[in-house]
Amino acid sequence: MNEVNAKNRHLSFLEHLEELRSRIIKSLWVVVVCAFVAYGFSSEVLKFLIKPIGHLVFTSPAEAFLATINVTFFLGVLLAFPFVGYEIWAFAAGALTKSERRYVFIFAPVSLILFLAGTIFGYVVIVPISLKFLLSFSSPSLIPLISVSQYISFVGSFVLSFGIVFELPLVVVFLTKIGIASPEFLRQKRKYAIVFIFIISAILTPPDCMSQLLMAIPLVVLYEAGILLCTFVYREKLNR
Repeated sequence: MNEVNAKNRHLSFLEHLEELRSRIIKSLWVVVVCAFVAYGFSSEVLKFLIKPIGHLVFTSPAEAFLATINVTFFLGVLLAFPFVGYEIWAFAAGALTKSERRYVFIFAPVSLILFLAGTIFGYVVIVPISLKFLLSFSSPSLIPLISVSQYISFVGSFVLSFGIVFELPLVVVFLTKIGIASPEFLRQKRKYAIVFIFIISAILTPPDCMSQLLMAIPLVVLYEAGILLCTFVYREKLNR
């Protein structure tokens, strides 16, 4: 009997892996299709991104073309996120009870809103501050000549990173729903979470302290917001 149960659990695990693989493949295809669509207006987007800094240079014949491809990829991810976000939450719904699965129809659109808010915040607020700080070290003997590929990677990494990290409160709510997180647990692990946040910020941002702080501080605020949301969700679960 135990062997049969173990076999069923094993098959169930394989089925989950197959579902995950299927959703990843579909998401990648949608990103590729969206990237092809985005290529048609990638030049205009590139001009828009360059406008705040004035002009850029390219140091190899292929660099300008590769920068356009990078912009196309970033746009493809942005355009595909509504589908990708839904696929993520549809897969995560397997951890919810039948009555709780209706929350996926709430999580998916809220996830999109938070992602867009993060990308806008990253581009409108964080990128200008970081650029102003980094370019302040220029002088008559240190003239900034920023290549287009470096600039696109710089902006793209901030925009996509903030789009992703803005999902933190929603992830905390989900973990509370499935019984993994609680307000007390999150408060007890706060110091470890802050250390982890600074490690993630160091990985996702350029290697300077200002950029790391510009990501770490909003992440800490989002973590605290997650604790607050977790408290409301946890009370609702206890009152049922």
